[in-house]
Amino acid sequence: MRETILVIEDEERIVQFLQRGLAYEGYDVKTALDGERGLDLAEASPPDLVVLDVMLPELDGLEVCRQLRQTGDIPILMLTAKDAVEDRVRGLDAGADDYLVKPFALDELLARIRALLRRTKSEVPPVLNYVDLKLDTGTHQAFRGDRPVELTAKEYELLELFMRHPRQVLTRDVIYDRVWSYDFGGESNIIEVYVRYLRQKLESEGEPRLIHTVRGVGYVLREPA
Repeated sequence: MRETILVIEDEERIVQFLQRGLAYEGYDVKTALDGERGLDLAEASPPDLVVLDVMLPELDGLEVCRQLRQTGDIPILMLTAKDAVEDRVRGLDAGADDYLVKPFALDELLARIRALLRRTKSEVPPVLNYVDLKLDTGTHQAFRGDRPVELTAKEYELLELFMRHPRQVLTRDVIYDRVWSYDFGGESNIIEVYVRYLRQKLESEGEPRLIHTVRGVGYVLREPA
């Protein structure tokens, strides 16, 4: 069952950005443009996590946070444009579990969401499997069959992205955004370089290729033809 995230944010541009990014990662996303609507949604169907903006019209984010905290232990990640220590303290004192300052990288937001959900559910980090490829997201160990595969930090991030989206074509832009979080420029071959590194390591014993090129688009993790 997909985890539900409630986004309470009054800037529609940010709402759309978060809705796309979170849905792409497999979450069920609900949105509210003001605090009252957000509280109503949370009461009607409690989400697994709330992303909450501090600066909301009428009922501000701090009060929404306090009211959410009175009704349960839903993890709350607060967003704010203010970076002063006292503002972060106010948010945490109101009951927030974490605090992220705008502008933020989507990767960091996703990492914090995963951390809060793990902390709440005390889950063991999942082991991702595809064909004979295994990736332990807790220890960052990879295996091709029984053979361990040593990965650098970036190789691990790239492989994890593929394994969380098997059989889904990932465009170059998506890979840049998820793994590097900034644009190397259209002429950069950094993705091709790291895909080549991964292929060399995953196919070093003559195993069939799992990461395939989709010309003019990007790459996909799928079974050999």
